[in-house]
Amino acid sequence: MSLDAWRRLGRQIFLISDSSGWWLGDWLIYGQDQFPDRYRRALAETSLDYQTLRNYAWVARQFAPERRRDGLSFQHHAEVAGLPEPDQDIWLSRAERHGWSRNALRRHLQASRELGRATVEVTNIQVHVVAQRRDHWQRAADKKQQELVAWMVAILDEAAASTLEAAP
Repeated sequence: MSLDAWRRLGRQIFLISDSSGWWLGDWLIYGQDQFPDRYRRALAETSLDYQTLRNYAWVARQFAPERRRDGLSFQHHAEVAGLPEPDQDIWLSRAERHGWSRNALRRHLQASRELGRATVEVTNIQVHVVAQRRDHWQRAADKKQQELVAWMVAILDEAAASTLEAAP
């Protein structure tokens, strides 16, 4: 087997492995919904670790298929699954944009939490815009399945991070 063939095979195995987390999670959610009386018995018959299966289902439940990022692994999603949905989207967008590994995403999340513990000040900002612009923004937020304010904050955070990284 050539080096290129070996690498391609490794990528395919990774894709199958990563997808199996979603498949198992979705399968478990379906089983809970459709067969609640037989669900636990079916789990026992799989011989898979119960806690691991519960984790797969929990992550899958946090991310409907349309919110899952193809360019990021199941583990990326698992890292942010405990956050509020707007924060999940912000962090996954950052990971995509910067090509972060799961471990890099984890480090950035931890650094952010530490910074958040140090400063808890909240500021209100008021913006005056014409109705047409607000409607335009609302359509964009709806398309991302986010509340308008959460969408605005995510966009501003992305713009700030991009600007700060590009600055000399």
